[in-house]
Amino acid sequence: MSEKDISTSWTDPDDAPRLTEDWFAEADAYVGERLVRRGRPRSANPKKAVSLRLDADLVDWLKASGEGWQTRINRELRKIAGL
Repeated sequence: MSEKDISTSWTDPDDAPRLTEDWFAEADAYVGERLVRRGRPRSANPKKAVSLRLDADLVDWLKASGEGWQTRINRELRKIAGL
């Protein structure tokens, strides 16, 4: 196993990945006891998950339109609502 390949699962502690500078660069960072969040910042206007019952043929048609079908539904509903 290369030093950079730590994605392989292991069960034996003697077979643990080598802790290199690259590994630590990807590890969680803490300031005191607080975890420093990485990645995309929180949205000022986050989406809200909802459960909605739609006809199966409609959902199939929407999904067949390709990636981003939920975003397109959101955009069309906003137009209808005048938002």
